[in-house]
Amino acid sequence: MKGTGLAKAGKPLARLPGRLQIYLMFPQFAALQSDASSLTGQILIAMPKMSDPRFSQSVIFLCAHTPEGAMGLILNRPLKTPKFADLLKQLGVGPQPPSREIRLCAGGPVDDNRGFVLHTTDWKTDGSLDVDGTHMLTASLDILKAVAEGGGPEKCLMALGYAGWGPGQLDGEILQNAWLNAQADDLLLFDGSYESKWQRAMGKLKVDPAMLSPEAGHA
Repeated sequence: MKGTGLAKAGKPLARLPGRLQIYLMFPQFAALQSDASSLTGQILIAMPKMSDPRFSQSVIFLCAHTPEGAMGLILNRPLKTPKFADLLKQLGVGPQPPSREIRLCAGGPVDDNRGFVLHTTDWKTDGSLDVDGTHMLTASLDILKAVAEGGGPEKCLMALGYAGWGPGQLDGEILQNAWLNAQADDLLLFDGSYESKWQRAMGKLKVDPAMLSPEAGHA
């Protein structure tokens, strides 16, 4: 799936020229996500026997899931570098040091030169995309400046890269028992306890990972 360009409002995020930008992905999906079969706004939980090491024990927030494809952000792959303060310094965003910080994670194997700020709906700008009525993606430096100044949304994270699926691909993987799905909650999305996210996500379904096999059913 391809992005549709930069948000017009505010200055687009770029860590280095041409190297890191926040895009609004799939805004055309907004009108389609009321489909009862859509998993938009839910989490995907990798099955224990996930064969792709990039997604082993991953927990993914689905930002879009329609007949045109799906896009999500991996929640439990923290980035050691860059630190938020270093990123702001490279971007020329103040104050330095920031009054608040955003956790950074590797959002997926696709286009890791693209960044996404996922956040709660208590803050937004003209470039913010409503994902599910509870969470938003924002595509300008405005949110980083607001956070650095001690404001911005109550809860947020920044992901570099994303996980993407073509038409019907994710549905097929779910049918093949590669993924479980569950309702998202803000603690699971935004807390910093990365090492336990997969186990806690499984716990939402009252599932013991040791009891699952590749032939197990899905949620």
